Amino acid sequence: MKFFIDTANVDEIRDLAATGMLDGVTTNPSLIAQSGRDFFEVLKEICDTVDGPVSGEVTALDAEGMIKEGKTVAKLADNIVVKLPLIWEGLKACSALSAEGIKTNVTLCFSATQALLAAKAGATYISPFVGRLDDIHIDGMELIEDIRTIYDNYDNLETEILVASIRNPNHVKDAALIGADVVTVPPAVLRTLAGHPLTDKGLAAFLADWEKSGQKISS
Repeated sequence: MKFFIDTANVDEIRDLAATGMLDGVTTNPSLIAQSGRDFFEVLKEICDTVDGPVSGEVTALDAEGMIKEGKTVAKLADNIVVKLPLIWEGLKACSALSAEGIKTNVTLCFSATQALLAAKAGATYISPFVGRLDDIHIDGMELIEDIRTIYDNYDNLETEILVASIRNPNHVKDAALIGADVVTVPPAVLRTLAGHPLTDKGLAAFLADWEKSGQKISS
């Protein structure tokens, strides 16, 4: 499974890219606005920092506007993915952009039928939001299971499942068990995946025993 991070903070992206664990980045208008920087400047810098896909979202609500904005965003770098909302106009834009070889990420997906439509429109990625479903007492992971089953039923559907609105490590684990292709997580959540109290306890014990031995590895 691929790990993307959901942020527009270039310092965070550089730090996590250095771990070798980062496969891509997703952004949205809210994250770009929070950065306080120019939209195109931020996206270009992110694309220069990571080799993997970088999602940049359009803001138009009509298909013509989305297509125009999408083409503009796609010119920024070879690894740009145009992010589109899962509405009819967004599906029209997805079909048009995909036909021109531009990668697309259809976002704000909350049902399996929406995901099916996005795949039919040629989306590179579908972004179901599990955390927001959990917030309204619907099991977000059931949606991931449904989408995985539907996509696996048809060889001609090549859209990758990009699980979004990840809130905790269990979301990541469950997405991996189901067979999602990608998770996009906040940087803080990605960092927690390496942590466990028993790891910390064991390491402390090893180091204490080593210190008592009086030995050194370095010359």
